[in-house]
Amino acid sequence: MTPIDLGAAAERVARLAEGIDDERLDDPTPCPEYAVRELLAHVAGLSVAFRDAARKQFGPTTGTPPGSSRPVLADDWRTALPKALNELAAAWREPDAWVGNTQAGGIDLPAAVMGRVALDELLIHGWDLARASGQSYEVSEEELRVSEGLLTPADDASGEGFFGPVVAVPDGAPLLDRVIGLSGRRPDWSPAQGH
Repeated sequence: MTPIDLGAAAERVARLAEGIDDERLDDPTPCPEYAVRELLAHVAGLSVAFRDAARKQFGPTTGTPPGSSRPVLADDWRTALPKALNELAAAWREPDAWVGNTQAGGIDLPAAVMGRVALDELLIHGWDLARASGQSYEVSEEELRVSEGLLTPADDASGEGFFGPVVAVPDGAPLLDRVIGLSGRRPDWSPAQGH
């Protein structure tokens, strides 16, 4: 698998986060267990975890499963999150990041797969943030194809995807909607639907 650049996805999430007003931090998101503040905290945590995975710096940041505790948004998140996202993208630009095996979320995978998981996390949670805050969301077809390949169940009959049950979308739906459905989310989700 060839290396991919996570820069555009990281910058997109940083822009979305910048566009979120403090009054919206308690708003619902497509992740039923997370309000906007928890989702932002989750993205900050995964940014550090996948940065350290790229660097092969193993420890609590890479060995702790994401659901082990409720994410808490740091007071300095408006500066810390863009910094972590930038460091994540930079770490995966190093050729060695894609070699051998690595760990994130307590899971060991080939580094070439883990880099794609990192991109998928940014892509899906970017969509979550955009939906929750009413911002527009545009992703390249190349990025979407990476996520589609990662999320498509090996056994289509099971209906069980990478992150839970796949949500069916109509034939001919846009690629973004298909990828979001593969992630277990409803592409038509809106804040009015709440948790």
